[in-house]
Amino acid sequence: MDRRVVITGAGAICALGHDARQLWAGMREGTSAIGPLVGFDDHDMRVRIAAQVRDYDPAQYFDPKKLPLLDRVSQFAVIAAREAVAQAGLSFRDTPLADRCACVIGTGVGGEVAHDDASKRLYQEGNPRLHPLTVVRIMPSAPTSQVSIELGITGPSFGVTSACATSNHAFAQALALVRSGMADVAVAGGTEACITLGTLRAWEAMRVLAIDTCRPFSRQRTGLVLGEGAGMLVLEAFDHARARGADILAEFAGAGMSADAGDIVMPSAAGAARAISAALRDARLNPEDIDYINAHGTATPANDPTETRALHTALGERAKTVAISSTKSVHGHALGAAGALEVIAALGALREGVIPPTANFLDPDPECDLDYVPNTAREAPVRAVLSNAFAFGGLNAVVALKRAP
Repeated sequence: MDRRVVITGAGAICALGHDARQLWAGMREGTSAIGPLVGFDDHDMRVRIAAQVRDYDPAQYFDPKKLPLLDRVSQFAVIAAREAVAQAGLSFRDTPLADRCACVIGTGVGGEVAHDDASKRLYQEGNPRLHPLTVVRIMPSAPTSQVSIELGITGPSFGVTSACATSNHAFAQALALVRSGMADVAVAGGTEACITLGTLRAWEAMRVLAIDTCRPFSRQRTGLVLGEGAGMLVLEAFDHARARGADILAEFAGAGMSADAGDIVMPSAAGAARAISAALRDARLNPEDIDYINAHGTATPANDPTETRALHTALGERAKTVAISSTKSVHGHALGAAGALEVIAALGALREGVIPPTANFLDPDPECDLDYVPNTAREAPVRAVLSNAFAFGGLNAVVALKRAP
């Protein structure tokens, strides 16, 4: 069995807003949500900017009795999943569909807020007694478990982690489950709450964080800006969605994956190109069919020219004319949730015929010689899109979407 798979729901929460509508509006307008780092005034840090979820009160979303079970990373996952499932018009609890729904959610670093709290209590305060729910808040599979509990999903459910490619790997696994007939529906995506003291210090030590803002593909780029949030999709077998009269947002056409098998931090153009080409083959698309690419575009000195070379290799002459942008310039780099936020850009471009810009762009870099849609959105017909995700460790995942059938 090799069924067509479509998207019937999307949800998100991130620095640009608390739902997918606000996320897309911010990406489309090029409105940067990168701002001064909040909550770390008592620490002498070199980097003072991030893309944090603002004006967020967990009590507005969760019963206070349940909050002790939920790290911030799981809270974001549940909020985005609720929105996606509501848009899809589905319910699972105590229905036959519960067993036929999968749940595949990824995170790059897991429950870092709980992890930081436990470390502070143990090492700084010298208190050997940690919170009894620390393990279930920290574990990387917690977001999957919490979403399945929240929604009553009893089908195949598991977590995925592959650093910054996590979300796209989660989508690829969900796609495979629905295509194969192991599930009729899947809730899939990524979540991250990585703006903690420990994580910030670790990224500072790598010397890859920007100190001004995120400028992908621009000659003046100085590094990435950390972000947080979650994005979720409802993937559904096309026949299943059509039979219930669902509003189909787009077709999830394919996915491609590869490993560089090289350096743990330096990206490989050849490895990235293999993932792009694999996604095209899986989606049965040619380079000429692609009208927009949401780039990985981290704004680090190494990533952007490497991704540019990969696009030249995989797309040939089409690379010179296809529209490309990096929305990390407005919502930051949410690590394991990055691809899940960026698929909202792919959906918006397909549905509205608007290509979101690469914000904060100044001067072109000679090594980045493609069309990055600088600073201003562009209206254009969009038939199919790619969304790239390339991770530390050389783990690559690219997804392909098409207009709704």
